[in-house]
Amino acid sequence: MIKADLAQVVYERHGGVSYGEAMELLEFILLQMKETLVQGGNVKMSGFGSLNVIQRKGRLGRNPQTGDRIKLTPSKYVTFRPSRLLDF
Repeated sequence: MIKADLAQVVYERHGGVSYGEAMELLEFILLQMKETLVQGGNVKMSGFGSLNVIQRKGRLGRNPQTGDRIKLTPSKYVTFRPSRLLDF
């Protein structure tokens, strides 16, 4: 499923909203989620799951082509944890 598919579902289920407005609404929601994650916050969606920002510590690594040791800087990444209500 892509953004256009989600916008189409919103458009079909809510008669007073045009497809363009549904796409704008979806873009707004995703922008808010992105800004929250960039600021280091977590996004929790009841019944669906949560997006969490994790801080990875700096460490020593190895260049696979040369075998030289290099220092990897600390970084952040996002994880998704599904809700227990989702049936797989």
